[in-house]
Amino acid sequence: MTTQDKALGLYLKDRRTRLDPAAFGFSGTRRRTPGLRREEVAQRANISPTWYTWLEQGRGGAPSADVLDRIVRALMLTEVEREHVFLLGLGRPPEVHYKPAEGVTPRLQRLLDALDVSPALVKTAIWDVVAWNRAAAAILTDYGALPPDQRNILRMIFLDPRVRDAQFDWESVARFVVSAFRADAARAGASAEVEPLVAELCRLSPDFDAMWRANDVRTYGDGVKHLRHPILGPIAFEYSSFAVDGRPDLSMVVYNPATSEDGERVRSLLRERPAGATIIGDGDTGEILVENALRDQLAPRPTSQAMRN
Repeated sequence: MTTQDKALGLYLKDRRTRLDPAAFGFSGTRRRTPGLRREEVAQRANISPTWYTWLEQGRGGAPSADVLDRIVRALMLTEVEREHVFLLGLGRPPEVHYKPAEGVTPRLQRLLDALDVSPALVKTAIWDVVAWNRAAAAILTDYGALPPDQRNILRMIFLDPRVRDAQFDWESVARFVVSAFRADAARAGASAEVEPLVAELCRLSPDFDAMWRANDVRTYGDGVKHLRHPILGPIAFEYSSFAVDGRPDLSMVVYNPATSEDGERVRSLLRERPAGATIIGDGDTGEILVENALRDQLAPRPTSQAMRN
C-alpha cells in the first residue's frame, strides 16, 4: 500500500460518509455509521463491491479513469473534488471536457470595473470576450456595440479592419493570437467546438489559413502591447493574463498603461467620454465630430520611439 493509495481511500471514505442515504433512495435505518455503505457506492458506480472496498482500504491497485469517473458520479462530487480524486488516484488531472461559459459573476465584473485606467477583459477558452470594463471599451473595442457572437478576438483580429489597423505589427500580433488560441482550445478540450470558427476564418482570411496551418502553439503569458489608438495615437500597455479560480473556462487579461503619461492619457479620455458612448464606432457624423475634438485634446506629440506588437 502506497501513501497515495491510502490518501485516495481516505478521501473516498470521507466523501461517502457525508452523503444522506435517503436522498439516493436507500433506507436510513439500522446504520452503524453515517453516509452510504460501500456496497451502495459500488452499486451506484456499477463496480464490484469487493474491489471498491479494497480501493478505500488502499489495496485496490490503480483504478482506470473510467472507474474514477463512475465513482465521482456515484459520490456526487464537484469538479474540484473530481480533479482531486484523479490527482490522488492517477497522479494527473482528469481529461477536460469543454463547457461553454455562462458569463461572469457580479463580483468579477466589479473587479474589472475597479481597474479604472487599465483595460481589462475576461475571455473564454475559445477567445470569446464575455466581460470587460469601461477602459477596455474605450481603448480596445467597444464590445457592447457588437452582437455576442461577434465578440471573438480572432474574428476581430482577422476580419475587422479597424482592429487590424490599430496594431503596430499586425502580423506578429496575429501569429501570437493564433498560436495562443490553439493552445488554449486544446487545453480546454474545445477542439471540436472551435472547428466551425476555424473553418470560417480559413475561408474568409488567407492570412489566418496560412497561420493556422503552421500549427504553432504558445502560452498567453505577459508582455508589452503597442496600439495605434484613433484618438490617443501611439500608446503602450503592459499586459498579463490570469486564471479565474473555479472557472477553468475563463481567463482575465489586464492591460496596465506602460507609463504614468499613458495612464493619464487614458484617464483623460475616459473623463471626456460619456459613460456608454462609442468612440470607435461605425463612423456616423456625430461620432466623427466627437473623435476629432477628443483627438485634438488628447493625442500625444509625434515620437520616434520604435514600436513593436
